[in-house]
Amino acid sequence: MAEIFKRRIIDLLQHDDYRPVKFNQLAKSLGVDSEHYQEFKAAFDQLRAAGHVVIGGRNVVTLPSLSGELVGTFRSNPRGFGFIVPREPNSHGDLFIPAKYTAEAMTGDVVVAKVRREGKRAGQMRYSGAIIEILERAQDKFVGTLSKHVEGWLVVPDGSSFVEPIAVDDVTAKNAKAKDKVVVEILAYPTAEHLARGVILEVLGKAGRYETEIQSVMHQFHLPGDFEAGCLKQARQAAAKFKPEKAQKREDISDKVVITIDPPDAKDFDDAISIEEDVEGNWVLGVHIADVSTFVTTDSPLDVEAKDRGNSVYLPGRTIPMLPEILSNGICSLQPDQKRFAKSAYITYDEKGNILSRRFANSIICSTQRLTYQQADKILKGRTKGVNRAVVKLLGDMERLSRAIEQRRRKNGMLHLDLPETELVMDKSGRVVDAHPADDSYPHTMIEMFMVEANDAAASLLDRLNVSFIRRIHPEPDALSFKNLAMMLKAFGLSVPRNPNRRAIQELLAGVKGHDFSFAVNLAVLRSFEKAEYAPLHIGHYALASTHYCHFTSPIRRYADLTVHRLLDSYIRKGGGPLSHDTAGLDMVEIGKHITFTEQRADSAEKDLTAVLILQMLSNRIGEELSCVTTGLTGFGVFVQCKKFGIDGLIKTEDLGPDQWKFDKRTQSILGLRSGHSIRLGQSLTARIVSVNVPARQLNLTPAEPLIKSTPRKRQTGKPKKRKPAREKSQGKKAKREKTRKRDKRR
Repeated sequence: MAEIFKRRIIDLLQHDDYRPVKFNQLAKSLGVDSEHYQEFKAAFDQLRAAGHVVIGGRNVVTLPSLSGELVGTFRSNPRGFGFIVPREPNSHGDLFIPAKYTAEAMTGDVVVAKVRREGKRAGQMRYSGAIIEILERAQDKFVGTLSKHVEGWLVVPDGSSFVEPIAVDDVTAKNAKAKDKVVVEILAYPTAEHLARGVILEVLGKAGRYETEIQSVMHQFHLPGDFEAGCLKQARQAAAKFKPEKAQKREDISDKVVITIDPPDAKDFDDAISIEEDVEGNWVLGVHIADVSTFVTTDSPLDVEAKDRGNSVYLPGRTIPMLPEILSNGICSLQPDQKRFAKSAYITYDEKGNILSRRFANSIICSTQRLTYQQADKILKGRTKGVNRAVVKLLGDMERLSRAIEQRRRKNGMLHLDLPETELVMDKSGRVVDAHPADDSYPHTMIEMFMVEANDAAASLLDRLNVSFIRRIHPEPDALSFKNLAMMLKAFGLSVPRNPNRRAIQELLAGVKGHDFSFAVNLAVLRSFEKAEYAPLHIGHYALASTHYCHFTSPIRRYADLTVHRLLDSYIRKGGGPLSHDTAGLDMVEIGKHITFTEQRADSAEKDLTAVLILQMLSNRIGEELSCVTTGLTGFGVFVQCKKFGIDGLIKTEDLGPDQWKFDKRTQSILGLRSGHSIRLGQSLTARIVSVNVPARQLNLTPAEPLIKSTPRKRQTGKPKKRKPAREKSQGKKAKREKTRKRDKRR
């Protein structure tokens, strides 16, 4: 908990809106209750002892001031300048580095900079810096597209970490050709006068082809490739020795009705469901999870490799498994009509979905039928022709129990964000040709509810046994996050309490359902949350309203689950006896950090490849119109998300129309100062594709229809007209009336 408090203290003190306060007010601002006050104070004292925070004049808490030299990570800008994100927090924040003082540093490099005072502006001291030493290069290998220019061969890197071209020589050594995707190693880093120079290490293939883009993403994100011989040998030996009919000390439930429900393209079936009634008429849910721990023993080659990989990676059209396919798609996968080893969680419920009891067992199961989500949904809607009656009954029972569990968990505060997902349509070559909303039928919710219940049950048991284990944690948002959320919601005419509980957030999400700005509000709520992570900290899972939570239900594709399975296996084999604290033989903190990193890496790789494939498609649709919703506002433009493809794009300020546009942070809008026209978060608009830059992952758009029909009239800046005296006005009106009378008389 101390680490969480430290992170929250630093985040608050670094925020632009922070005004120095005393320690007690700091604790109040972060929502620290009396139960956790001493832990909070200990965390603060540790930060202060390390020099990360200081108590200044009037006993207010601040970050240390900026002076002397600073060590941090450099982030470059395409315009030449950059910023250093300091390793140690300070009261100024990121340090600006002018273009002439970047000293050949590239994005991600760890550098030392000399801090320079630039004088005060608006009452605040301004700083800049000059890099004096590069301590560590972030990387020396990049993936990019080779092209021929007048000055020679250049490689344009993919992504945004390094944006300058890299000059290369002797491209014939690797038989590289123009428009090839290549891996290049830096030999000489860029200077103010010269581009970086490098050598081609590998040709991945022609840019734009699916296989080439897969290899590119794998290199960029350092994703694992093929398994080594030792892993494959162990997997084959495990498969050869697998004799379920000779298994002992396992509950044989292979005659029970058990089904799996997964996406159509799934091959690793790691969870199956059964439901029965006990003698008292209560529901008994069986969540049966592939028993990977039997085949992957601690410190074996497979275990070392699985720990390093952390998880399987699911890319569009390709899976990079955590375990060899002979296990993940073979003897561990709960395939229909095949006996398989499982860890079974049995949870007994009353008719309202309240938990009565839980138990775990090593079992042998045999899946009765494999269903897709779409097939299960059709059966629940009455299309049962040709379907096993027992399966039909089981699905009906699953739906009734799931709805009871869902109602109970929502009553307890479980949050559900309505952020629709997009499913890509790919041709045989791997090109994206279309997209449609991903299936969100109720069977998805059924499986989600059962998996959450099983994960909760596993964590509750291990907590009761007082053993350290890797939990799935999701901290409660702090007061600053809620303050930012409230400011954003105000732009929509919505409000939440100063420190909203889960009930208030539930009511907020329910209230915006069906509105145009629903997506933006759900996205804002998501951004106010910290990311879930793996750690042995006992702080629960905020979004799921779970006091105890871990991952147990996917050991084929997540290493965290495998560590939990080993603890449960020890507990089951001991007949329910106590476990020693070192049962897993792991440094839980370090493993948690590593698998959190690999999970985030996999997520980033998936998003990157998805963006590439969609942008490749859109590059052939210049001028086409897209239905979008605004998701971000800045001084330089409007960020929007295409509703159909889920891709983000930018409308630059100068393309909004002939007006002077200004971003108003208070109202979360961009205002046309002359026309009075405004653009707000969550606003729907139709945008036209202007250009696509696939290597840089950029989609540039413009409003399909002018936001302003004509050039707004400028305010007159000349001398105001001289007003006539009141007497002159009166005489003028009298003369006019007389003139009109005479004219009428002539008529």
